[in-house]
Amino acid sequence: MTVEASVTYIGNATTLLRIGDFTLLTDPAFGAAGSRVPLGYGMWTKRLKDPAMAVADLPRLDAVLLSHLHGDHFDPTASRSLPRSLPVVTTPAARRGLRRRGFETVHGLPTWDSYEWTSATQRLRVTAVPAKHGPGLLDRALPETMGSILELEENGRHRLRLYITGDTLYGPHLAEIPRRFPEIDAMLIHLGGTRILGLLLTMDERQGVETTHLIRPGLVLPIHNDDYKVQKSSLSDFVNRARAHGLTGIEPIERGATHAFKPA
Repeated sequence: MTVEASVTYIGNATTLLRIGDFTLLTDPAFGAAGSRVPLGYGMWTKRLKDPAMAVADLPRLDAVLLSHLHGDHFDPTASRSLPRSLPVVTTPAARRGLRRRGFETVHGLPTWDSYEWTSATQRLRVTAVPAKHGPGLLDRALPETMGSILELEENGRHRLRLYITGDTLYGPHLAEIPRRFPEIDAMLIHLGGTRILGLLLTMDERQGVETTHLIRPGLVLPIHNDDYKVQKSSLSDFVNRARAHGLTGIEPIERGATHAFKPA
């Protein structure tokens, strides 16, 4: 039997994942270009590009996978428009915030904990892995965030391992991920070099290349790089640096495009 798996890039960190029998939405942000989203502590940023899809265009979803509760990852449009009954898998802190907004089924995963969906022959497991949104002690002042490892099994056999970095900086906290999860088939890497008050809060091209060296996935799909004004590092910066360092498997994905994964 052939297992189908793909990602459709909607914008920023918002993607539609079709993995075997399961369909997940990541980090939903559906505000139009020109809209503003809150970043906390009275700060805002403006969206520069429209998402490639509206909430009304989405297929039936099994769940939302949310790396953290920040305005550019769960924006006011998503908060208003997504069904309150739709399950969400996220961090413990984001669980509390979403419950206050009326979302009924929210699973908060501490680091290294997992959640599973099952069908007649398949199992999709998500494991929360380390992520740090800011440098040093500043990380504690920012929303708790997580990366995700998604693993698909069919009839007990491994078929696909996908790593979604979430908003994180490169650092020693990432080193345990490839030790626990070797042979990652694909990585969705959150880039953008987000800077607020001069501080780097998401990976720029240099940190993105270091992370790719560390993880060594078969396929790298860079996302989260040009949707908001606070993002200062371009997609071309990452692609050019990665190629200069001899990295392969870098495949930029256009907004609205679908990229098929190759399950084992």
